[in-house]
Amino acid sequence: MNDWQPTASIDNLRRRAAIIRQIRDFFEQRGVLEVDTPSLSPAAVSDPQLFPFVTSYLPEGAPAEAAQQLFLHTSPEYPMKRLLAAGSGAIWQLCKVYRNGETGGRHNPEFSMLEWYQPGFDHHRLMDELDELVRLVLGTLPARRVTYAALCLEWLGLDIHSCSLQDLQALGRERCGFVGELERDGWLNLLFSHCIEPELQAPTLVYAFPASQAALARVVEGDDAVPSAARFELFVRGMELANGYFELTDAGEQARRFAADQRQREAMGLQALPQDLRLLEALRSGLPECAGVALGVDRLVMLALGAERIDQVMAFPLSRA
Repeated sequence: MNDWQPTASIDNLRRRAAIIRQIRDFFEQRGVLEVDTPSLSPAAVSDPQLFPFVTSYLPEGAPAEAAQQLFLHTSPEYPMKRLLAAGSGAIWQLCKVYRNGETGGRHNPEFSMLEWYQPGFDHHRLMDELDELVRLVLGTLPARRVTYAALCLEWLGLDIHSCSLQDLQALGRERCGFVGELERDGWLNLLFSHCIEPELQAPTLVYAFPASQAALARVVEGDDAVPSAARFELFVRGMELANGYFELTDAGEQARRFAADQRQREAMGLQALPQDLRLLEALRSGLPECAGVALGVDRLVMLALGAERIDQVMAFPLSRA
């Protein structure tokens, strides 16, 4: 058996290393501080669509019942925001993150994420910087910029500002063959992922997501006909590559969104997870106006190398870990 060998060729691993050097040089030239934050935390991500790995910490000499439950991070976002609140200035990090249940041609439960934050930037200015980095690595033309609503009109013939839930249900069943029941955002997500994302072959920055999909972004006016989430996603060759926000700085609103996520988890029959109270304290102390973005490094390397599967650009995916 040869399953001790890497799934990526040595040449691909060398090319991957060269891309990581490009990334490091990109931020060094801009004076952005490289940071390193913990992978383990007593708090977990609040997003009901993400499933963290759980482990236990047992202090030396302590009885088994004293073990502390810890979570492997799905993103370094929360501790990086604490650094921003402490006065770090612009920061970036390239680290391993962990998401349970994610496997496939574009997924591995342990993968590499590039995340950075720019104080003083809004989401439009950070889209500029993200585009610069991706063009440097991939050699592509500038990304097209288009609102979520405009794409829905273009590819679905659907005005999301005026359509009813019944309109979304009918289109979702017709175009996606889905027969279950979903809420409004569920139908929008289904239609977007199945009918629009595969069409976004040239680099495309999508912004002005529905306000109900703000996640950790603020809601703003002026990006669309109605208030929308100050959030953007980058797609290249039909694959989501990056997700960014003009960050929410209001601790009260963040606490409300954490609570809403917990209610959604309970409605889905999922276990409630401990909230990151240190993040809320950091927000109360004052998070600077900033924008942040997370980029999947393995996917970026896939695009740069023309790879079809993620295991072609990482040494040892889960199947050979």
